[in-house]
Amino acid sequence: MAELRTTSGVSLKRLYQCFASKDELVEAYLRRRDARWRASLAAHVERSGEGVLAVFDWLHEWFSEPGFRGCAFLNSFGELGGVSPAVAEAAQDHKRELHAYLRDLVDQLDVAEPGELAEQLLILVDGAIATAAVSGRADAARTARSAAAALIAAASL
Repeated sequence: MAELRTTSGVSLKRLYQCFASKDELVEAYLRRRDARWRASLAAHVERSGEGVLAVFDWLHEWFSEPGFRGCAFLNSFGELGGVSPAVAEAAQDHKRELHAYLRDLVDQLDVAEPGELAEQLLILVDGAIATAAVSGRADAARTARSAAAALIAAASL
């Protein structure tokens, strides 16, 4: 909290009036980030007209941004999820919403087992994010896109 106070210029007293703990602050950050992150993704997918594969193009753009450090939800869960139920829940909610969004996109395809395909795509998304964060390679999104295309082709009726 002290580092946040210094960076933001907001008094420590004011920070604690708004957020009683680091956990509350992190949860609020995650909830806001979730809304912005998913809105940006959905807008990109809608503009592209390419459906679910556009998710991976958006990821590539995100991975290429300066300062990309991976998934705030996975990072926060890894640091605080075991001791902060609120942070764990915010991260889990984000992943549930992302899965639901992928399922909606998959439902537009003519595929067998759309629920299974959506789950597989979620794992590809999370894997691409983790790989890009650790390796610094934005092309992890391209690799995941190729794998997604293969999964879609295999599931197509």
